[in-house]
Amino acid sequence: MTTATAASSPDSRGRTGLDRTGRDLDRNADVRVRDVEVTSDGWHVLRRTTFDVRGRDGRWSTQQRETYDRGNGATILLYDAARGTVLLTRQFRYPAYVNDHPDGMLIEAAAGLLDEDDPETAIRREAHEELGVEVGDLTHVFDAYMSPGSVTERVHFYAAPYSPGDRTGAGGGVAAEGEDIEILELPLDEALAMIDDGRIADGKTIMLLQWAALHPDLVGAVPADGPR
Repeated sequence: MTTATAASSPDSRGRTGLDRTGRDLDRNADVRVRDVEVTSDGWHVLRRTTFDVRGRDGRWSTQQRETYDRGNGATILLYDAARGTVLLTRQFRYPAYVNDHPDGMLIEAAAGLLDEDDPETAIRREAHEELGVEVGDLTHVFDAYMSPGSVTERVHFYAAPYSPGDRTGAGGGVAAEGEDIEILELPLDEALAMIDDGRIADGKTIMLLQWAALHPDLVGAVPADGPR
């Protein structure tokens, strides 16, 4: 645990100045940051920020918010338009398991943190590590804040074609990081049906599959009754 008074000392990962993030924000004249405390500096960083905010009625109020900073991330939907398939992953996610998911085994699009890389480099790395695919041309779909009430992460969404010949690696994730990832190749229409019946419950994956359903000219087959 770290507080603002001790943030000048390196944490367990050698980081310093963790309490400085956000103190110099001035892009919104109706928000003034007063103080930032680091309440936890494990692998990621939890901060408590005190700020003044001016409401639409012109009055100022003081508020506090906790923000979880895990860095930014990227995710990708790999599709084979000729065969109407997509490549997804399945792995155990404890946070989902502890929050009422039946077994914690989530079906997801490949994704990961940027880890100091630019988004395109990062998602090519993740596609190779998780799916064993060497990605060619990328389509940038959009960027999104996935949980803006508490998590700072911005996720960069991509899509890219693949063919059986592009699956040059074993995939499965990085064992040294505790990853044990199953690769799933599914018809796009089946993946969309899995959203309806709850077998796919991951937000980023739902967003990418719905995007795919809206772009049949690019991605390939969709259900006979059209995009869901």
